[in-house]
Amino acid sequence: MSAIWYECKVKYRKTDETGNQKVTTEPYLIDAISFTEAESRINEEMKAYISEEFKITNIKVANYAEIHPFENADRWFKSKISLLAYDEESGKERKTNMYFLVQANDVKEAYDNTVSTMKGTMGDYTIPAISESPIMDVFPYFSGDEDELEQLEKFNALKASKPEIVSETEDHMEFVTEEEEEAVS
Repeated sequence: MSAIWYECKVKYRKTDETGNQKVTTEPYLIDAISFTEAESRINEEMKAYISEEFKITNIKVANYAEIHPFENADRWFKSKISLLAYDEESGKERKTNMYFLVQANDVKEAYDNTVSTMKGTMGDYTIPAISESPIMDVFPYFSGDEDELEQLEKFNALKASKPEIVSETEDHMEFVTEEEEEAVS
């Protein structure tokens, strides 16, 4: 079953570095089946972090196709990926956009992490935009079942993984030209 991610905005009183208190609203991402479950889960998650009163001000379905956590990263970046396909009927190239949420420390690292997540993709794609996301944290779904424990461990393992540096590969394929083919025949 595909994950549905909900962006939940939480409003609460926060104490800054100077000791002043100010009201702030921060977005969090939560994996849930419905808006009702998202609200219930975000309330439970926030109780662990916020000791004072807080309010859920907005819940909406997030448009992320995939979430990719990485180790030693403290920010989330939204990567726009354009999948390229050739439409044979019209003879035009079509682009289909999707968005990944990738954890990184800066835009360059977010780009590298996006490329590493797209490594096994068979089709052509481009990455036209990467921007820092305001998302503070991501809470995947976990019910306590053994099967889902494996999924949670996989998610946490990704969070603890180190992205590998993608190096450019040289193309050593050789093609026979028509003239060479005719000369052989």
